Amino acid sequence: MTKQEKNDVIEVLKGKFSQYSNFYITDTESLSVAQVTDLRRHCFTKQVEMKVAKNTLIRKALESIDAEKYTGVYDSLHKVTALLFSENPKEPALILAGFRKASKGEKPSLKAAFINGDVFVGDNQLTALTKIKTKHELIGEIIGLLNSPIQRVLGALQNKDAAKATEVVAEVAAPVEVVAPVAEAVAPVAEAVAPIAEAVTPVAEAPVAETPAAPEAPAAEATPEA
Repeated sequence: MTKQEKNDVIEVLKGKFSQYSNFYITDTESLSVAQVTDLRRHCFTKQVEMKVAKNTLIRKALESIDAEKYTGVYDSLHKVTALLFSENPKEPALILAGFRKASKGEKPSLKAAFINGDVFVGDNQLTALTKIKTKHELIGEIIGLLNSPIQRVLGALQNKDAAKATEVVAEVAAPVEVVAPVAEAVAPVAEAVAPIAEAVTPVAEAPVAETPAAPEAPAAEATPEA
């Protein structure tokens, strides 16, 4: 590789390190060409960029950006290295874990991961990295926590309204329960009185006989004057 070619690779890597705040350093040694191609395909479908480069060029690219910021990853730059860049901090971990499970192997192994300024070193960190909360997941949890008190208040109000409705029904039903026995007690009396009322009705409706008027007295005759 010529000096210019090396510089070109360094510039490409610098662009990726500047673009992404998350990247994984993996060991792909002992993987076949077919396996590396399959790994690239998995990364592409999950919007993860995979770059294979020499460790010396990777270090130079990091040091040219911020030598102190990436101090924790330098010791992981050995053997064959493949870099996985992603906006999602846990997607590369999921890809590695899934790939290893499907192939029933231990490669590619995780050498280090740089996640939003934090460094995770060692393959034993892979399981923990698959459980990292993404920004969207954290936002969803926060929204859920904020909505929880509101849901409790609404539930309490609904329960209160239901209790009031039950009380109103009970108040309406109570007079009915009191009147019912009274109505049952009065019914026999009404039945006994009914025949008497029917017998009295014709008498009440019979016409009253008119009393003949007394004859008028004759008018007194006028006495002739003497």
